[in-house]
Amino acid sequence: MDTAPSDVGIPGPVEHVAGSARTELLLEAIKTAIVTPGEHRLFRSGKLAGLFPTRAGISAEAALVAVREGLLETIRTETRGKIVMEWVRATPKAVAFVHDHDSPKSVLRELKDVLDTTRNGIPAWMAEAKQEAALLSARFETSAKAMLARLDELANRVEAALRRAETHGPSVTEQVGRVVPWAVESLEYLDRRHTSGATGDCPLPELFHAVRVKFPELTLSAFHDGLKRLHDVRALRLLPALEMTEPEYAIVAEGKLMYAAGR
Repeated sequence: MDTAPSDVGIPGPVEHVAGSARTELLLEAIKTAIVTPGEHRLFRSGKLAGLFPTRAGISAEAALVAVREGLLETIRTETRGKIVMEWVRATPKAVAFVHDHDSPKSVLRELKDVLDTTRNGIPAWMAEAKQEAALLSARFETSAKAMLARLDELANRVEAALRRAETHGPSVTEQVGRVVPWAVESLEYLDRRHTSGATGDCPLPELFHAVRVKFPELTLSAFHDGLKRLHDVRALRLLPALEMTEPEYAIVAEGKLMYAAGR
């Protein structure tokens, strides 16, 4: 990578850093890249946001792991003096990484941090409320809405984590499975993508490349035929899109041009 020291000791597989501070940095960066699609600076630069805070220490190590393990792919680079700025985006492999590492334990730990922060802030909040009685009602309503939104988000993540722990993956009938052998893989990817924080429906190019990781022989024509069958049996939904950056992946279903899939 451009700016991280070359002698930094990095573990081999991603699994070797599980539970470490480096993994926490890596997980937060990958989640940010998934939730906000498009390209991102690999490292923060002054006041300009980046997925990783610094170009040194465990931040640089985590960035190296992300790029080396294929969780992030480099889109372009910019050279400013002696510094090379890298722009990256999340890959389908990043969705699986977040799904595997954002466990119920980590979600509950985050919930505990929110509760501790709220509890510790109550005395200061009460003192300030006494000094600003005229603004108390408006400020209380704003704080309450933000707190409820945060707790709702965490509750949804806890529910999704428990569902992953207690249920098996999606299934299709034996007949559909014979005709579309990659059906379960595509449905599992859509579920993992949703629980990992990705917004909106999955564009067909993204789903195609995600399935081809395990089914490299899959052709675009066979992919389209399989999607129509899965749509017909309501295993997934084919949906139109306002913008199509790669129109060759679009498919006609129900008399409409479809470019995305959802559960």
